[in-house]
Amino acid sequence: MKVKTILVSQPEPKIENSPYFDLEEKLKVKIDFRPFIHVEGVSAKDIRQQKVDLANYTAIILTSRNSVDHYFRVAEEMRFKVPDTMKYFCQSEAVAFYLQKYVVYRKRKIYVGKRSFEDLLPLIKKYKDESFLLPTTDKLKDEVPKILDSLNVKWKEAVFYKTVISDLSDLADVYYDILVFFSPSGIESLFHNFPDFKQNNTRIAAFGSTTCKAVEEHGLRCDIPAPTPETPSMTMALEKYIEKANRGK
Repeated sequence: MKVKTILVSQPEPKIENSPYFDLEEKLKVKIDFRPFIHVEGVSAKDIRQQKVDLANYTAIILTSRNSVDHYFRVAEEMRFKVPDTMKYFCQSEAVAFYLQKYVVYRKRKIYVGKRSFEDLLPLIKKYKDESFLLPTTDKLKDEVPKILDSLNVKWKEAVFYKTVISDLSDLADVYYDILVFFSPSGIESLFHNFPDFKQNNTRIAAFGSTTCKAVEEHGLRCDIPAPTPETPSMTMALEKYIEKANRGK
């Protein structure tokens, strides 16, 4: 079946040269964006109830842009002046780059992993005498605490923000040829909003093995998995599938 419409379960890209816009133009398909989940900050009061005093930590582990935003939001709410001596351990270059929104790069001690959380381990181990704070979501992967515990460093996890299911009730009567998901939470949101959802002719694209697994656990087909060796990005996977589906049919 031909593909004409796609719904991506994420916010619309803010950059003009997004590969999604290129895909839309090249293949003459309509792509809409709608976050199936969103992030809400936890109040300073709730963080105090987690027995967190920001002054007790000399290093911050930052795994995402959300963790950056919400750490500095909470610091401001608590009227805590982040010291110049604070060390920042960023999971990726993208997170480290985003940190510049809040701190002057050249004046700070910033340590950067390559991509995965495991890449940070040698850096954290090197500074094992620091007191580490991990500002995180309520959906933290189970392996992260295990990894940090194995390093024998002083650290604390605190929930600074939560992943919340978005209201999608206005989409009840809207049909898309492809639904694109990037996390198990997106699938959870789909069934929370539409408990009677039937896949029928809708194709589902899923990024990452855990997302594909969540699709199948809900009795759905994962028609377009990514990444693969041939299609390392979601847009490449979509392009390959759509070109085949729309070819002379």
